[in-house]
Amino acid sequence: MWHSVRSVRHVGKLSKFHCRWCSCRNSVKHSAHYDVIVIGGGHAGCEAATAAARMGANTLLLTHKVHTIGEMSCNPSFGGIGKGHLMKEIDALDGVCARICDKAGIHFKILNKRKGPAVWGPRAQIDRELYRHYMQDEIMSTPNLSIKAVPVEDLIVEEQKQSNTDVIKRICKGVCTSDGTSILGHTVVITTGTFLRGEIYIGLERWAAGRHGDQPSIGLAKTLEEAGFKVGRLKTGTPARLNGKSICFERLQGHQADTAPTPFSFVNNTVQIKPEDQIPCYLTHTTPEVEKIVLENLHLNTHVKEDTNGPRYCPSIESKVLRFKHRSHQVWLEPEGLNSDVIYPQGLSCTLPEHLQRDLIRKVPGLENATLFRPGYGVEYDFIDPRQLKPSLETHLISNLYLAGQINGTTGYEEAAAQGLVAGMNAALRVQDKPSFTIGRTEGYIGVIIDDLTTQGVTEPYRMFTSRAEFRLYLRPDNADQRLTIKGFQEGCVTDHRYQMAASMATKIVTGIDLLNSMVMSTPKWCQKLNIHMSKKEKISAFDVLHHKDVTVEKLAQVYPELQHLAEDTDLSKRLKIEAHYAPVMWQVQADIEEVRKDEELILPEDLDYRSINISEEMRERLSQVRPTTIGAASRIPGVTPAAVVLLLRQVRKKIARHRKHVSMS
Repeated sequence: MWHSVRSVRHVGKLSKFHCRWCSCRNSVKHSAHYDVIVIGGGHAGCEAATAAARMGANTLLLTHKVHTIGEMSCNPSFGGIGKGHLMKEIDALDGVCARICDKAGIHFKILNKRKGPAVWGPRAQIDRELYRHYMQDEIMSTPNLSIKAVPVEDLIVEEQKQSNTDVIKRICKGVCTSDGTSILGHTVVITTGTFLRGEIYIGLERWAAGRHGDQPSIGLAKTLEEAGFKVGRLKTGTPARLNGKSICFERLQGHQADTAPTPFSFVNNTVQIKPEDQIPCYLTHTTPEVEKIVLENLHLNTHVKEDTNGPRYCPSIESKVLRFKHRSHQVWLEPEGLNSDVIYPQGLSCTLPEHLQRDLIRKVPGLENATLFRPGYGVEYDFIDPRQLKPSLETHLISNLYLAGQINGTTGYEEAAAQGLVAGMNAALRVQDKPSFTIGRTEGYIGVIIDDLTTQGVTEPYRMFTSRAEFRLYLRPDNADQRLTIKGFQEGCVTDHRYQMAASMATKIVTGIDLLNSMVMSTPKWCQKLNIHMSKKEKISAFDVLHHKDVTVEKLAQVYPELQHLAEDTDLSKRLKIEAHYAPVMWQVQADIEEVRKDEELILPEDLDYRSINISEEMRERLSQVRPTTIGAASRIPGVTPAAVVLLLRQVRKKIARHRKHVSMS
């Protein structure tokens, strides 16, 4: 997959926005009223719809086609470095994609194992057909969730004057569909992926489509423009699909899955596939002949011709050739299913004409006789500047309207699913008249994504990496349930079963650490009993010794038989080892987290007048556009200086003091 972005354009003014919902309202077709309406059945939409339904909201999922719900439009995999962290966090909040992957996975592997466990990347190749099948089963069997196959063309928006003010507030009240039906809803979540005014292109040909075989969403795109949202264009692409029977795998380097597959979900001890039945992936590389074909045919490539910012992540082969001349590039051949001959050539995304794609692919070792099931293609589509969103993913311009997924400028299944989960939860909470659910940067990678999007916006499609998180030693895959499950349970999004599992594990971890800390010996005795080398001479606990790279809970149990119950619990023993690994530095990490949380606790009023603050006009505009909810968020907006943050803090404190004085006098 490759991506790029055009400059953002601002279409329409708020004062010129006219609600087009009147024609829908006058239609003879009306439907029931729902609590939450979710538009789109992709990864963001599935998580949004199931999250809202789990919380008791009467939810409707609207999609173009029911049989494409849960479709994996591009790569046949989930997880990886950074993305695997998101999968664990989504699962900790009872999201569905991790459990579905454990059923549909055909090749499980933990990436980055040479580094510390904080940056390990759980990843799995997925059987496309199985994933879609299991996801649709999940969607169809979820209580409180209805599904309807019909495109959405418009939003129902009402203008309401706020009491005792001249402020006009716009509120989303539902949607209008292509068949003329108006569907009322308390809240609406838009998760349209690449469908907003989407166009597919191969070579110099282009046509309207959201993805291969699906029509785009034109009316909804126009509605968002007319509402005054800042809109831009993004591009993404996908490689050709190859016939595995035409590939000479014997010439290639095979990569096996882990012999003991690690599930994504905390509720699963094992995955569905047997370890010995997992399918390998294969690695090959591009050649100088590939580069030659690309360079000689740039005039036949719309992607290269267009004026866009170059993508940094998952670039097309054309982009890699232009940016990194005379280099060989990796091509991973990934199976698309247990009973499928389709092979996905990761690293060969291409939008050249089909005959040139075939010629290019056949210059890659092992693919000399490869045949194509389908050529690669590019998709260009609208996205909304995410700085127009609150941390709850509700829009600033229209209340009760939430956006999630690629419409916010992100890329990837995992990033979309994470946003969908948060948007769905908050849509349900709005119905229940409860405060929004947010995840801070100190609490999860989901919080990092949303904070980055809403404070900094995007200049290229946003992809999650562990390097984006300041506190990655704490935000690990292994402890996502301990960080988020209880938080989600308090909002009604997590089942009692999952909550009990997380709470039980928390108790076992604390009890296990206490037990290990109670067992103390001198360092020489530990070295003698465990056959290890340590330079320290003082007395240390078994928990301290567990920090040593060659010591495990199982090894300690050989010295202290009373630890055997810890060793027999595989998940617990792994967690205790990781806790011990980071214990020497975790006190400093926690201190840093507390400092950041202090800033996050300083809430900025929604009606704060930035024009009254003595800062530059540029910074006033940036703050007014983003409308950060906390001092911490304001400090992360590009161009807002530390001095401006201090002035902002003073303004907030003055406002709080005036409010307290008013309350005391009354």
